[in-house]
Amino acid sequence: MVRWRFPRRCNTHRASLGLPILRSFASAARNETSDTRNIALVAHIDSGKTTLTESILHKSSYIPSPGSVDSGSTTTDFLPAERERGITIQSASIPVKWKNWDFNLIDTPGHADFGMEVESASRVVDGAVVLIDSVEGVEAQTKGVWRQLSKYNVATRMLFMNKLDRPGASFRSSLLSLLTHKLHANPLAITLPLASMNPENYSRAEPSIEGLVDLVKWELWRWTEDGSHTCHPLPLVKDTSEFAEIFPTNHPIIPHLVPARTALLENLAMFSEDLMDRLLGVPSDPHSYLQVHPTEIIPHLRKATIENHILPVLCGSAVKSIGTELVMDYAGHLLASPLDVRLQVESPDAPVRLLAWKVTWDKRKGWMTFIRVYSGTLKRQRTIYNVNTAQKEQISKLLLLYASEVEEVDSLPYGSVGVVLGLKHTRTGDTLVDMRDIGKSDSSRMSLRGVTPPPAVMSVSVIPNSHSDLDPVQEAIRSLIRTDPSVRMDNQEGQILVHGLGTLHLEIIERRLRDEWGAKFEFGKRQVSYRESTNSTISARLEEWSTEIAGKATTVKIAVSVAPLGDDEQGDPAFDGNLVLDIRGQPLKAPDSYSSQLDPLANLARGIASALSSSPHTSLPLSHVKVQITQYILPHQAPPSILTGASSYILRSKLREAGMGPILEPYINLKVSVHMDTLGKVVKDITENGGEVLDLATSSASVDEDGDPYPSDGLYMPPEELSPSSTSLRVSSSASALSQAKRTIYAIAPLSRMLDYSTRLRALSGGHGSFDITNAGFRQVAEPRKIEILREIGRA
Repeated sequence: MVRWRFPRRCNTHRASLGLPILRSFASAARNETSDTRNIALVAHIDSGKTTLTESILHKSSYIPSPGSVDSGSTTTDFLPAERERGITIQSASIPVKWKNWDFNLIDTPGHADFGMEVESASRVVDGAVVLIDSVEGVEAQTKGVWRQLSKYNVATRMLFMNKLDRPGASFRSSLLSLLTHKLHANPLAITLPLASMNPENYSRAEPSIEGLVDLVKWELWRWTEDGSHTCHPLPLVKDTSEFAEIFPTNHPIIPHLVPARTALLENLAMFSEDLMDRLLGVPSDPHSYLQVHPTEIIPHLRKATIENHILPVLCGSAVKSIGTELVMDYAGHLLASPLDVRLQVESPDAPVRLLAWKVTWDKRKGWMTFIRVYSGTLKRQRTIYNVNTAQKEQISKLLLLYASEVEEVDSLPYGSVGVVLGLKHTRTGDTLVDMRDIGKSDSSRMSLRGVTPPPAVMSVSVIPNSHSDLDPVQEAIRSLIRTDPSVRMDNQEGQILVHGLGTLHLEIIERRLRDEWGAKFEFGKRQVSYRESTNSTISARLEEWSTEIAGKATTVKIAVSVAPLGDDEQGDPAFDGNLVLDIRGQPLKAPDSYSSQLDPLANLARGIASALSSSPHTSLPLSHVKVQITQYILPHQAPPSILTGASSYILRSKLREAGMGPILEPYINLKVSVHMDTLGKVVKDITENGGEVLDLATSSASVDEDGDPYPSDGLYMPPEELSPSSTSLRVSSSASALSQAKRTIYAIAPLSRMLDYSTRLRALSGGHGSFDITNAGFRQVAEPRKIEILREIGRA
């Protein structure tokens, strides 16, 4: 494989800091775990994740020139559907060598329909770079991926304010949106944007970005049109005349540089006594802070980032490769290594323990299992044990995956991410250990935390072309589910139903079944996946269930109660929004999360999950139901597996006794941007289709449903004039015709009424409207709507 190398143009100053000047990409897994960074790029759709990934691969000398999403030439979006649609559908992992660090870089989808890919990536990374479109600020799916990172305790994060070259981009407004939407209380600007070296361009308010000021290392970075750059050390003295050697006289950025660095150091010192003492030891003149060397700042910055006291914020333009080097530098400096966030049972010297975080199918290579090594070193040709399925698996090959290209390696060390070939039964979220270590310790069969799929909100019937196609179609769907656990299949009255996360998700499912598995079928009409709940409270009483084992009757006794979920109670995503409690009143884990599948609780959980997956009244999955096991009696010598059938049967009888409950319908959060002259028509359409308008705002404003924003007191907020095009947009919009002013509608609406919204909005807005949707959960419907839904599903 060819290694491309490009010289740097700012080596002199960087070498003085002891930083290496050549880069390459990782071609083998290494053992310097402290230099490993497992990171994900996450964002709202169309924020520039894949473009930034391409820029990183180019700057790290992995590719000679960056590809383009528009032309379908990117490295990580290699699926035909991705290149046709210009979006990321599946996460892609690439090992990247950058200076002293080894990055395992995961580019994730931004569309909510592919949230499972973000779930699985969030489970195995130690850090994340969250991208924000500087024109839009924090968007709906930005908050969605942020919550997913929090769900899996991703320890360290940093922000990249992208697209500062676009009209209307504002570094200040984007920073304020972090506080408005409560992503973090202490965003810390690490870089400032330089729109232009020509001060007149600021007065003309032209959208542009030519460079960045690194406030930590006190450098000016400038980029040329071809993506190359130079960097200059900034003056360390008070005399502003020295800035004239770098900037034109009266450049608007000059008076903001020293205050920005002063604010950075003072805010950081709030979380570091050592840094506070260092600052107290210098003269009171703010220019004295310029003498604080980067090597004195970065350790405190890293510690505060790992402890989540601050959120580092960088900025630039991925499409122009402006800021890419700084993103990678600070990802290496600040984001956690596996050693920084390891659990007590994790160790490079402990027995091998792996987590399968993604499974894919390749026609030539077969099943490819993406794994993260949480303990020990994995070597090829080993027999491993799947803790969740209690099955042995044989490793045939170990690979490093460069998007669609692979490289075989002999081993994968602790903390690394790679691909295993040869595993026939392993699923996403399964824990794997070395077969030789089984039984050597209590933790040898311990399961790692798995991956919880988002709940399905839409379904479609699958109709095989002929009777002979029935079994192949069902097998293809089962194989697809192994690669994408957010897909669910069930049979209702002889009809195959496939459930997914949205319209686009179902379209991709249809294409994958045809292209990857050659299934022959037709899709029926799309329909929303409703849920049933309960209004009844059924107390627990010991009930019996009998079966035959080896010719002998065996009776199991279980007591279980059923009640509606309280307003102050939270459902568990592992049980589709239901709350399932054990004898002590503690939540049961998902069935596959137990360290031993012989655990009685694992089998009780599996039976309860089965009963909740299909209502005895409507065949709909149940949600917002509280189930508690208060007692169970398992005869001596009886296998724990019989608790699965017993608990399922007894709970279904309880649900039947409770009677049909309310019906729940999936809702979506809707953000629509339209011109003022079509605002009324669009609002009317939303309300007529069961939606509720929450707020109207200008295109640059935002609304948040999470309460009061974080205060900006004491935080450095760069002035608006550093992003001149944002001022230009504001002035020009006030001077333009009112009909051309943009307004944003924030609403919540039933998904079932919005399946054709793209077509409706195009007609209502004359093709000038745009919208985003995110999942808003399930809501109980009124009685007339309940009757409509029951008729729709054939239960009225």
